[in-house]
Amino acid sequence: MTETVTSPPTVAGTIKTRAGRDEEFTAFVEAAATRLRRSAYLMCRDWHLAQDLTQQTFTKMYAAWGRIRTGTNLDGYSRRVLMNLVFDRHKRRSGSEVVLAEVPDRSESVPAGSPELRLALVDALARLTVEDRAVLVLRHAEDHSVDTVASILGVSVSVVKMRNARALAKLRTLLGEDFVD
Repeated sequence: MTETVTSPPTVAGTIKTRAGRDEEFTAFVEAAATRLRRSAYLMCRDWHLAQDLTQQTFTKMYAAWGRIRTGTNLDGYSRRVLMNLVFDRHKRRSGSEVVLAEVPDRSESVPAGSPELRLALVDALARLTVEDRAVLVLRHAEDHSVDTVASILGVSVSVVKMRNARALAKLRTLLGEDFVD
């Protein structure tokens, strides 16, 4: 009688399953990274910090990947994790200033779609509260419905509508009438 030694099927199955899960996660990261990094930048005005927040989002998601990979809206989940990280960071650093090498000049007439327009909008966004900024980024930069934004931020629809209206009014005030036209 000769005995054949085989490895337990669960070990090989676990490795195969883990590799498949890692491939799924990698595909999700490749699809979502640019969108999340852009949203993070609009929230914090710093590309390096935006990259860090995006990586932290993926780290948290990877830790829960086995639980969330099926039956979960991964795009919504990733936005919620990112916004929570932004809110947590803002709470820890509230009252801090954004240091710039030069004070940006405001042009009297800025052509639509120009880099100056984008910079002016990002600067104006930075003057809003982090909650208002989140509503505007999700609602207008990412073009989500009011219901979706409410779900992502964990607030009511009326809170999203109120914050959106107030934040847009403040942006109009900050940017001036010439800018709005």
